Amino acid sequence: MIEALTGIHETVHFENNSTIMIYNNSKNEDYPTHWHTPIEIIMPVESSYKVTCNNSSFLLNENDILLIAPGTLHSLYAPQKGRRLIFQAAITLLNAIKECESAISLISPATLITADNSPMIHETVKALMIDILNEYTERAILSDAFIYSKLIHILVLIGRTHATDLDKLELRQNKQQEYIEKFMEVCNYINKHCTENLSLDEIAEIAGFSKYHFSRLFKQFTNYSFYKYLNMHRIMYAEKLLINPDVSVTEVALLSGFNSISAFIRMFKIFKNCTPTEFRIMYQHQ
Repeated sequence: MIEALTGIHETVHFENNSTIMIYNNSKNEDYPTHWHTPIEIIMPVESSYKVTCNNSSFLLNENDILLIAPGTLHSLYAPQKGRRLIFQAAITLLNAIKECESAISLISPATLITADNSPMIHETVKALMIDILNEYTERAILSDAFIYSKLIHILVLIGRTHATDLDKLELRQNKQQEYIEKFMEVCNYINKHCTENLSLDEIAEIAGFSKYHFSRLFKQFTNYSFYKYLNMHRIMYAEKLLINPDVSVTEVALLSGFNSISAFIRMFKIFKNCTPTEFRIMYQHQ
């Protein structure tokens, strides 16, 4: 399934001037750790499927659905027998839609949708994946537009479900939508500027909250503290730089937004359970 792998970077070769690919995959074949710029959605339809994203492992049962954010390091492990849908789509079009870009930031690094953890949307997302497969197979006129509409529908469902979960914030009804949109924009801003010298005070001011109030709402919105979220995205950025052996670890640290090599190594070990040098050696040998 992986056609072009440079180190751990996969270049997805779409066919027929399309920006969409779907594999109805039944191969008993594992795929090593890699990353790519398209979004990826995996749904086993026969047997299970194991996926590792960054430090998290997911054992997908039949009809479970895993969305993998662009740029996420992941590896795939197939059972002896089974079949799964693996859908990839370029996100250039989606990034032109502000709300879609925000929804993609919510799934980072990966989001699992099952009948148990997402009963309100699971069956709908499953049906949308089948629609995508059927449309891709038929190759009808305007099929890419049709498929992107289904992908956008999936992202909308995830975003709205996340918004529903924010009832725990105990916001006034007339403020809830405003806060949701504001925090989605904040996440987008952090994702794009994570290598810069961002501070909690600065981001709280951009959001229009006191530092204390912002910290509490941000943790409830993302399930991460501000600095853990920031450092997570810095480490994700650093992983891609480490692929290039011509860039020193010190340069990677500075380019990723860390002020010192010691802080970078310490944070890298927290997120990846290895040092940057060990990470580089490990993936050069794959």
